[in-house]
Amino acid sequence: MRLGSLIRIVQLGLKSLMLHKMRSALTMLGIIFGVCSVIAMLAIGEGASYEAQEAIKKLGSSNIIIRSVKPPSDNKAATAGRSYVAEYGLTYADLGRLDTIPGIKRVLPVRIIRDEIRFNAMVQQGQVIGTRPLYAGMSGVELVRGRFLTDLDEARQNNVCVLTLNLAANLFPYQDPLEQEVRVGPDYFTVVGLLREKSTIEKRPQAGPVEGQPLDNNIYVPLSTARARIGETIIRRGAGTYEAEKVELHQLTVQFHSDDAVLVAVPQIRALLLRFHPKPDFEIIVPLELLIQREQTKRVFNIVLGSIAAISLLVGGIGIMNIMLATVTERTREIGIRRALGARRRDITTQFLVETVVLSIGGGLIGVVVGVATPLVVSALTDMKTIITPLSVVVAFGISGAVGIVFGLYPARRAASLDPIEALRHE
Repeated sequence: MRLGSLIRIVQLGLKSLMLHKMRSALTMLGIIFGVCSVIAMLAIGEGASYEAQEAIKKLGSSNIIIRSVKPPSDNKAATAGRSYVAEYGLTYADLGRLDTIPGIKRVLPVRIIRDEIRFNAMVQQGQVIGTRPLYAGMSGVELVRGRFLTDLDEARQNNVCVLTLNLAANLFPYQDPLEQEVRVGPDYFTVVGLLREKSTIEKRPQAGPVEGQPLDNNIYVPLSTARARIGETIIRRGAGTYEAEKVELHQLTVQFHSDDAVLVAVPQIRALLLRFHPKPDFEIIVPLELLIQREQTKRVFNIVLGSIAAISLLVGGIGIMNIMLATVTERTREIGIRRALGARRRDITTQFLVETVVLSIGGGLIGVVVGVATPLVVSALTDMKTIITPLSVVVAFGISGAVGIVFGLYPARRAASLDPIEALRHE
């Protein structure tokens, strides 16, 4: 087919579509919404998956996190009696035992006490986190002013502390927090630094949040100081009740030299701890396993979202086929006249196929624009992150073009197969 003839056929197809603007626009809507839904749903799914993966990555793919968990039996015993001491969780002995596991680079212990932090008349509920100097490097906190805890502080059991920005702002609304003293229980701690937490997971070194309190109301003190000044037993008194908990360590973050050593060490660590913990009073979190599971979930999630969106494109294609079949019936006499004047079957086929492709490609282009804009609007109106991938745009637009060809081929062939004499007699 010569280029001039093809151009003429395209012009005829566009002219036919423009004669019924409303019908053509409504026919394109199915393709528009189908392409839009493919791009928008995959962008939203990709954004949600990205945030979850980033949160897991910040825990460290080469890390294993072991947390103390209160056994269910201890909860029942606490409610049965009026006074009870619950002793559970990780111990300093466990910290020493982990050195026998091959591949370990370093281990970070964490002790957490929920208490009131005071400065003069200002009082804030928060968390006292006893830890070691390597916490700053392993947890990725950002030091804003001053310094973090040092090995000398740990060795001498110095009464020094580092505050999160939120806690410092609440305790010192009009003063410089550095070198001031805050009180936790009967003890005073000198503020030597201010830091910013970088993520929700980093703000939650414990198994659960402090109910009703900001997650970044944290005060960091040397682990040795927390052990000497605050002790390992926390006492809670109520109306006629007495309850105490003894937990030496709330969390151990085990860092390995490489990711390959992580999955091998998990069963070894679990077996080692189970020898000395007959009760289920600890849990092991493996960010690398979570990351792998998240990748698998992401693939399934994208397939589900893509399938749902593909159904919209299928419905749009069926709509195009339905309209084109009706158009063939309406234009039967026109087809007969063209055939009588010398038009070949392939000319009729090409004309109707061009019309369906124009509808699908036009709808696809508009759908791409709307589909790219929708995630941007969602991100602007909410805190949800969306990621538009070039692949989703190419796939959605490619499918829209394929839909036009596949669903337009049958009506075009039906138009071309009409008998010219019978078509001329059609009223």
